[in-house]
Amino acid sequence: MAPTNGLEIVPATRGKGWRVAAGERVAVVDVEGCQVVDLFAFCAADPSEHLSASHTRVTLRRMFPAVGEAFVSDRRRPILTLLEDTSPGYHDMLVAACDRRRYELLGHPGHWSCADNLAEALAALGTAMRFVPQPVNLFSHIPITPEGDLDFRPAATRPGDRIVFRAELDVLLVASSCPMDLNPISGGKPTAFGVEITDD
Repeated sequence: MAPTNGLEIVPATRGKGWRVAAGERVAVVDVEGCQVVDLFAFCAADPSEHLSASHTRVTLRRMFPAVGEAFVSDRRRPILTLLEDTSPGYHDMLVAACDRRRYELLGHPGHWSCADNLAEALAALGTAMRFVPQPVNLFSHIPITPEGDLDFRPAATRPGDRIVFRAELDVLLVASSCPMDLNPISGGKPTAFGVEITDD
């Protein structure tokens, strides 16, 4: 397990939200390794504006931003800039957040989900969840096969791997330790992650 000094630890399968001011840095740390973290960002002034995976992909013409590039909102404004990534570099912006209906279809009704974590975290920030945007699935290793299939592989992160962002707007940021334990994306056993928010 990586050292946790200065990190706020979010327990396995749970999520948390933060108000992050423009210019602040957010580090998301995989404390034990092999854990997927779903990340969402909403404009604090108007939460109907949110980080958009699809708008980011078409703006950058890439599947995921490179260091120094920005994720954009559904109104095509920079919302988070990627500053650092010490992980192997596998992340996903194609797979929807897990939700209760997905687990019902998998035969596990009532299973906790990233959509549940998002609703809970936004409520704690005083905002109702109106919809579940496509998350940025940090550390998620889901390559596309030559046949066009999604290959759900275990996250390749090691304890202490981190990814760092700078907020370009005042945002409501939510991160979720993905509770998925029915496929190998988090090694079949979700674990905690850490968040550290600092001035730029």
